[in-house]
Amino acid sequence: MPKEEDRLKGGGEQEPKGEGTQDVPEETVRKRVRGNTPSPHRGSTPQASPPRFVSVEELMETAKGVTNMALAHEIIINQAFQVKPTEPPEGSLERKVKEIMHRAFWDCLEAQLKEDPPTYGNAIKLLAEIKETLLSFLLPGHGRLRSCIDEVLDLPLIQQQAENGALDIGRLSQFIVGMMGSLCAPSRDQDVNKLKEITDIVPLLKAIFSVLDLMKVDMANFALSSIRPHLMQQSVEYERNKFQDFLEKQPNALDYTEKWLEETVKCLREADEGGRSAASPETPSPALLNVHNHAYLRLLRWDHTSDPFPETVLMDQVRFQEMQQEVEQLVLLSSLLLIVYTTTGEAISGLPGLMETLKNIVSVMLADMHIPSFNVQEALVTIGEKLCVELIRSLNQHGFSPFSPERTSTLKGQISAVIQPDNKVRRLMDSRVQTYLLAALESSQHKTPPPLPGGLAPVSRELKELAVRFSRLVNYNKLVFSPFYQKILQQVLTSVERPNTET
Repeated sequence: MPKEEDRLKGGGEQEPKGEGTQDVPEETVRKRVRGNTPSPHRGSTPQASPPRFVSVEELMETAKGVTNMALAHEIIINQAFQVKPTEPPEGSLERKVKEIMHRAFWDCLEAQLKEDPPTYGNAIKLLAEIKETLLSFLLPGHGRLRSCIDEVLDLPLIQQQAENGALDIGRLSQFIVGMMGSLCAPSRDQDVNKLKEITDIVPLLKAIFSVLDLMKVDMANFALSSIRPHLMQQSVEYERNKFQDFLEKQPNALDYTEKWLEETVKCLREADEGGRSAASPETPSPALLNVHNHAYLRLLRWDHTSDPFPETVLMDQVRFQEMQQEVEQLVLLSSLLLIVYTTTGEAISGLPGLMETLKNIVSVMLADMHIPSFNVQEALVTIGEKLCVELIRSLNQHGFSPFSPERTSTLKGQISAVIQPDNKVRRLMDSRVQTYLLAALESSQHKTPPPLPGGLAPVSRELKELAVRFSRLVNYNKLVFSPFYQKILQQVLTSVERPNTET
């Protein structure tokens, strides 16, 4: 039996779909990405192109290119991306029609095989389709298996046997099952073994096609894992060119991207004006030299309900939104733990396992904090009660003085106050988390993680994992769209510096 890597072959006829993520709809990408035409050459600065009329065929071809670009992007960014078989929703009209048509076909086939003499027309068509599928699974080095399939599933010979009443479909089906066992992935061995237990011809053929569909998905996923390293080398250029092709057909492109970068420069300018020397107004502030990173950091504070997302990061909007929710949860979690430790003092700092216990209590209570029906204020009250119970239990267990009612009341009040917008502890932890993520972007090129700010030790593992995913996503986006960003920032910084120079 060939090795696993020899038993799999790229190809797959199912519709690809990302696993574990919510994909941005293709129509959204078409509507939101518009305008200026970048250069097709790597590293070159995109040049503006005047709007022009385009045909429906051109638009359809461009939309196909955007779909391919989104698919390639998903394969590269989402390491868990897999092909999944498409099934109509349960109870849908499409599913009902599909079930009726399949049932009618297999009933008809069974009736044909029971005729005297049997009618083998549809059965031979099924054997031809099975043969084609089996051959598609073979690698170039599988010459012996190819010859064996061609010899046993010789369609002209099968047709002659059917005409002479000598066709043995049962024997052919058993050969097909055996060949499937040689070609399938190890995870499908159990499915193939179940086929050997089916004796009736029609149910066996029906089950064979079901397992073949699963094998096609396995082949496609193996192909994805095989081409991902090679696709990484070409994906930046591919996405940039596909994005350009789409922009050529759309006027007013990159409007939201320009607004995003302009507002970032404005925020940094306002923050730096107080500290910059008035004697050198032409010198860009240090923060502006890193405007890219600050712009991406702003995506973790984005108001997705009112502000359109920048076009260049639209395919990753769901990912940025999920990271934003993670940041908010980590900020709240670290704030509550910091309050506990500053309120209770050093007595609990050395208690084994207490930090992890408190962290788990808070994490469970905040797991659904981004669901619309979640009541943060009520959750904080419950968290305060549970944390106080656990603290009192631990202090008593280790021989420390118990909490006084006044101290318990103070702790619960501080925990409930974290929800206030001007809460100093929460604002402090938010600032430190943002500082850490910004430092992670700046240090990602040097492969050296930044030091962890104070108070974030309890969430260090989650924060570091988030920083790695955030940096990887941002750096890939920079590689693809850096020519566009460079041109926009040159225009923005020129317009900002000109008034200062004139003054």
